[in-house]
This record gives sequence, structure tokens and C-alpha cells, in this order.
Amino acid sequence: MTDARLRRGRGSLAVSFFVQGVTFALLVTRIPAIQDRYGISDGLLPAFLAAVPILAGVASVMTEKVVARVGPAVVLRWAQPFVLLSLLAVGVGSELWQAAVALGLFGLAVGALDASMNMLGVSLQRAYGRSIMLGFHASYSLGGIAGASLAWVGAHWHLSLFVSYLPVVAVLLPLAFVGSRWYVAGGERTGDPVVVAEEGKGSGVAFKLLMPLCLVMTFAYIGDSTVSNWSAKYLQDVLGSSEELATVPYNAYMVTTLLGRAVGDFGVRRLGATAVVRAGAVLAALGFAVVAVSPGAWVGIAGFTVLGLGLSVIVPQTFAAAGRLFPGASDAAVARLNVFNYVGFLIGSPLVGALGDTWSYRGAMLVPMVLVLVTVVYATSFGPRAARYGGGHERPRTVDVG
Repeated sequence: MTDARLRRGRGSLAVSFFVQGVTFALLVTRIPAIQDRYGISDGLLPAFLAAVPILAGVASVMTEKVVARVGPAVVLRWAQPFVLLSLLAVGVGSELWQAAVALGLFGLAVGALDASMNMLGVSLQRAYGRSIMLGFHASYSLGGIAGASLAWVGAHWHLSLFVSYLPVVAVLLPLAFVGSRWYVAGGERTGDPVVVAEEGKGSGVAFKLLMPLCLVMTFAYIGDSTVSNWSAKYLQDVLGSSEELATVPYNAYMVTTLLGRAVGDFGVRRLGATAVVRAGAVLAALGFAVVAVSPGAWVGIAGFTVLGLGLSVIVPQTFAAAGRLFPGASDAAVARLNVFNYVGFLIGSPLVGALGDTWSYRGAMLVPMVLVLVTVVYATSFGPRAARYGGGHERPRTVDVG
């Protein structure tokens, strides 16, 4: 495989990550408007929101079987337009059942998209022979910032969901179709054999070996969902900020997440994945600690800012580590690992809310702090201490890979 084809594949996949970042942000930042449009009660809203990651997890498991036949590039090529059209469908209906169908389809499509997108990223990183996975997730973060900004415009001008979503989908849909022409898988196929010893069985992915990464993924998304769902409330109710100032922490978190991912690949190449993940976990734990003991709003914002830098490196490197751990079955490993993305999302917000109501929100912030700090213990699962990529070496940038 030539360098030119790999570069085109890398660029088109980065576009896909960006498009998904925009799409997901447009959905989650307009949840109040979706609730108003369909008359979803406060009691019923959690069920609607929980259905999306549950269905996404189901689709991620199903994607493992599909890519074994057609490959992740084909799945991603069709899943991304389906996600965009599902988003548009959310803004079209008016009946409760229509919201349920649209959000259900969105969840299924997102699960297939997340799994196949990260499968391609892992295989391209293997072909490059150096860390590039964080760059893809930086594109996602950039898309998230763009999507949140577009959602703010829609809310500020009191645009309906359909009017807000239609121009974005009209631009991103052809962009996703055109970009999909250059998707490439840079590594072995899912069905290739991999030598993994577990109780004498030659299964493609030994869950015992994958479990530490699954826990890391869960803990990282518990931390992420804590910020996305509770940062504004925490700043306003606990630290006494204004409603306007309470919107700052999540924006600061998103910006530092983007910055951390933009430079993270360089850190992995120089220091190795294990060192970068450990540093990220310690930084994230420090951020939660600062938030928990913060005497005022601005110190709390500083804590959420540090959190973004710390958590930014963990999820991309967890996917990359799964690819290194199961080089001949990376698609299957990524599909199974991706399920724990949604597990963490489902656990995080209710966990913090329950602890906040029964104990205190300051104390609740210590729980994700401890969980993310556990990642330091599991950091050895990310590769040898001295390794920059898997076997401890990188291919030069000019090599004809493949």
C-alpha cells in the first residue's frame, strides 16, 4: 500500500471523525428543544436518553459480525449518512413515537459508526507504524466544538430543530459520501488468526486480556459524562456562579480536550503510550480533585480545564491498545471495547446525580476521580513501558508502508 493512498485514507477518516463530532454535538446540545418539541416529560426523558447508548452498544456488537464479511470501510460508508439522516428525522416529527423511532435509529447507526470508524483508525495506525489515533479524535473534538457553536446559533435565533439541522446535513451528507471514496484499512482483517492463549482456546479475542481496557474505557466515559452533564449545574448550584458563567466549564473542557489530542500523538511517539496514559489519568484525577475542593467558580473552571487535558488522551489510546493487543483480530477487539464507551456513559450521569442528591455534589466528584485514577494501575495494558508503538519502534515517515 503506497504512502499516497494511506495519506488519502487518513485524511478522509479525519473528515469522518469531524462530521460525527458535529452531528453528535447537534443532538446532545439541543436536548431541551427536542424535549419541548415532542412534549417529553422530565420523568420520561432519561428513558429516551438511555435508549440511544443502549442501542448503540447493541449495534457495536452486531458490527463485529458485519465487518467480518464486508469490512469496516463499507460499514462506515453507509452508517455515517444514516446517522445524519436520523438527526434530521429528529427535527421533523411531532409525535412521541416519532421521536422514539428517530432516536432509536440514531443510536443504532451511531454504534455501527463509532465501531467501524475506530476500527479503521486502529488499522491505519498499524500501517503507519506510529501513533496517529489521537489526531482522529482531535478531529472529533473540533467537530464537537463546531456542532455546539451551530447549536448555540440555532437556539439564539429560536430556529426550529428542522431548520437548524437541515443546512448542516445538506453540507455534511455529500462531504461524507465523497470522503468515503478514500477509506482504507491499513492492517489485517478481522478474520485473520491471532495467537491468544486462554485456557487452551484459540479464540480471536480473549476477554480476560481485553477486560482491563474495557474498565479503562468505562472509567474514562464516566468522567466525560460527569463533565458534560453536571459541570454547569455544579458551577451554578454548588459554586454559586451565574447562569452565563456556568456554560464556560464545558466549553473550556472541549477546547483542552482538542488541544490534548492535537499534541498527544507526539507525546506517544516520544514517551510511549503507557507514560502518556498514566500522565493523562493523573491530570484528570487532579482536575476532579480541584473541582471537588474549589472555593469558587473560577477555580472550578480551572479544574474542568485540567480535566479536559487529562481525559483527552485516554479513550483514543485505549482503542489503539486493543489493536496492538490483538493485531490479527483488531476489528473484533475494537467492536467489543466500543460497547464500554456506552456503559460508561450510562453509568456516569446517574451515578453522580444519585450521589449528589443523597450525599453532596462535592463528594460525588471524588468518585470519578478515584475511578479514573485506577487507570494508572492498568496502564501496563497499553504496551511496554519503552514502546512508542507496539513493538517499541516506528517506521520512518517516508517508507512505502505495506
